[in-house]
Amino acid sequence: MNYHIAVIPGDGIGPEIVREACKVMDRAGQVFGHQFTYTEVLMGGCSIDAHGVPLTEEALETARKSDSVLLGAVGGNVGNSRWYDVAPNLRPEAGLLAMRKGLNLFANIRPAYLYPELADACPLKREVAGDGFDMVIMRELTGGLYFGKRHTEEVDGVLTAVDTLTYNENEIRRIAVKAFDTAMKRRKKVISVDKANVLDSSRLWRKVVEEVAKDYPEVSLSHMLVDNCAMQLVMNPGQFDVILTENMFGDILSDEASMITGSIGMLSSASMNEGKFGLYEPSHGSAPDIAGKDLANPIATILSSAMMLRYSFDLEKEADAVENAVKQVLAEGYRTADIMVGDGLKEVGCTQMGTLIADRIR
Repeated sequence: MNYHIAVIPGDGIGPEIVREACKVMDRAGQVFGHQFTYTEVLMGGCSIDAHGVPLTEEALETARKSDSVLLGAVGGNVGNSRWYDVAPNLRPEAGLLAMRKGLNLFANIRPAYLYPELADACPLKREVAGDGFDMVIMRELTGGLYFGKRHTEEVDGVLTAVDTLTYNENEIRRIAVKAFDTAMKRRKKVISVDKANVLDSSRLWRKVVEEVAKDYPEVSLSHMLVDNCAMQLVMNPGQFDVILTENMFGDILSDEASMITGSIGMLSSASMNEGKFGLYEPSHGSAPDIAGKDLANPIATILSSAMMLRYSFDLEKEADAVENAVKQVLAEGYRTADIMVGDGLKEVGCTQMGTLIADRIR
């Protein structure tokens, strides 16, 4: 099979980590008889430099016509006046929001898994981390506070900013269905996270999620307030299977979950539409301070490409082979600087880590 992938290297370490993910994908293609064709697309600061906007209509259309999208990272230091002393809709991250909205990528899937080999890198005490954890955070991605109407104005001589949080029942229902479908393939447990003791949007969220749960009698559903969930993630992460939540809560909780895996450089993600089309990216940022130094950890991007194989292309064996190659390299003691915790380890750079993983795909 031949698959067409729109590749967005982006800014900072983005080009480096994407290069290694494509290397691994190509190796999987060689082993299993597939061909991956890549079309590079500009988005973020590099697009601003080239076109004056973080995402052009042409770039969006190229992504739309592909079978899936692989993204590195966008943005830079907020102090970079070239990209940030402008209106919010012209900043690098606005390109990502426009891409999500333009491709209807409403479901963000972020696995958080603690590899046994990285137990020493986990900031939690051994008795808290226990035998590890394996969870998926299902985050609604195109609604809520990030996409609501906003404005700043002077009211009675005082500058006042307003951000609007809006959800309708259809937006909630479709992400809930994704969460319950995912739970059916895992341990059949959904914890829906909201702030229903305060917010009307959360009370509607809870009502709709409970309606969806009736169609999944095998899945247990419980509710958790977001502040409690943030606490439980560092007190008892093993209790979670699928966490279902709205946009801003998911943004924060998934970053917290990434850090207890040992490094945010280990956390992959997929952003899906109602079908099999998705945008796959690591959960970390562009890390401009280490860009071009061969220090970046490409594993999150490589694991994101494995998610692409599984979710968009239905290539289960190929996805397993990539994930197993990552496990093997970690078991052999190879580490990038961010996960270099423990004795007897071998530190490698971004390029070598990608090569080691590609070489172990069977």
